[in-house]
Amino acid sequence: MKKFIANIRIMPLKNLDDPQGKAVKNALSTHFGLLFKTISSVRIGKNITVDFEADSEEKAKEIIEEMCKKLLRNPVVEYYEYEIKKM
Repeated sequence: MKKFIANIRIMPLKNLDDPQGKAVKNALSTHFGLLFKTISSVRIGKNITVDFEADSEEKAKEIIEEMCKKLLRNPVVEYYEYEIKKM
């Protein structure tokens, strides 16, 4: 077995509203408008790091795909991308 680390990024779908992102953007614009006046958009997601073992890099990708599809993201409102590295 080989050791891997996966960095998974889960974000709201681009064509959907991001209420958290809008709230943060409004707060930054309202309370810190002079400092952050160039912000046009904020999107908030999740970053997940997984240390795990797999027989090969191909198997490692299969494991992460399955985790993302079955548990980590909501396919109705989120997309995911990831990077896997050998440890």
